[in-house]
Amino acid sequence: MRGMRDVVHYTIAEVEPYVNWLYFHHAWQMNGKPQAERDVLRQDADQLLRQWEKSYHTHAVVGLFEANSEGDDLIVGDLRLPLLRQQQPDPITGACLCIADFVRPSAQGVKDRVGVFATTVDPLMETMYDDDPYQRMLAQTLADRLAEATAERLHEQVRRGLWGYAPDEQLTMEELHAEAFQGIRPAVGYPSLPDSSLNFLLERLIGMSEIGIRLTENGAMRPHASVSGLMLAHPEARYFSVGKIGDDQLADYASRRGIPLALAYKFLASNIFNTTK
Repeated sequence: MRGMRDVVHYTIAEVEPYVNWLYFHHAWQMNGKPQAERDVLRQDADQLLRQWEKSYHTHAVVGLFEANSEGDDLIVGDLRLPLLRQQQPDPITGACLCIADFVRPSAQGVKDRVGVFATTVDPLMETMYDDDPYQRMLAQTLADRLAEATAERLHEQVRRGLWGYAPDEQLTMEELHAEAFQGIRPAVGYPSLPDSSLNFLLERLIGMSEIGIRLTENGAMRPHASVSGLMLAHPEARYFSVGKIGDDQLADYASRRGIPLALAYKFLASNIFNTTK
């Protein structure tokens, strides 16, 4: 089997236990604020969640594909995903890492596997309350957390069942949020996968439009409260930041993506060091 794909819809109650409230409070810049203020904010969030339980859901699509690495590319199913490598040695490993390092090379002649996923919320959850700035921001930040919580729950189901490489995993919520599980879930637009335009390739693999996600011209997702990325099972896989890249890697990446150099520059502008268009 070259791959499988599944679409899952969750109730608010099913994903709420997976919400990381630390990041919710961070979004509100509550660090160092009196506990009473934090408590009021949490109470307002809980009240909104109770309202949403009656009408709204979160959504996920995941695909599990045969995969291999070739250099800095992943061959996922029938699609090539060009990736980026650190140009400065990683402070922990001392190596210059790439996501492709954690997938079995094609030269070994043995297929590996990679997960591809996207999660989102009902669009109205982040666009309501136009006449109330506080409630609107509360809804937006809570929707963001629910999309991330959906990814957390989905990943747990993948590890324990859909993929099943960790069937006996029994982690507390604190351990899940501390990423104590085997493997990683790098998200598009984050430090190890900084190019949001990779979403165009992921769309071809899993059809995230089926769960209501649409892409902008740069590959950003709408609703904003959406998450996409990869799931890797390698026990030594770890997160890292690609950091700055130079002209040579920019040109190489554009070539591997099959896009003009100027477009690659546009997609990776914040990661480019001493480069010219």
